[in-house]
Amino acid sequence: MSMVLGAVGQIHISVTDVERSVAFCRDVLGLEHLFTVSGQPMAFFQAGDVRPYLGVPANERFRSRPVVYYRVEDLDATYAAVLERGAASLEKPQKVHHDGTTSPHMAFVQDPDGNPSVSWRSARYDVAFPIGSADPIQHVTA
Repeated sequence: MSMVLGAVGQIHISVTDVERSVAFCRDVLGLEHLFTVSGQPMAFFQAGDVRPYLGVPANERFRSRPVVYYRVEDLDATYAAVLERGAASLEKPQKVHHDGTTSPHMAFVQDPDGNPSVSWRSARYDVAFPIGSADPIQHVTA
């Protein structure tokens, strides 16, 4: 029997102050806050199909430092909105790659513990050649 992993369902993000991090994720990033565990330093959010889990690790061995990438429709507007809500900027929106097929753009902010949080938009270029022409027509799709 072969083993097949499914989609990522939950990701742990280590924090030092759950309440402060809940406020950041809910009020600055706009994530849906599902619940905070009473009496334990744990809180859960929903981001698409993935559940970000904020927690203070009981053991340093389990401390995580993930860089979480959130898909957005309008990178510039999202970046401006999270800055207006109090996020600290690490990098302004910029194109990070272009190969004629894809052109991802990213912007970085940091959470209250200094971890980077990334918003990104990836444009895909569909290239079509009109009949009898060597000049391509590019259609950008997100």
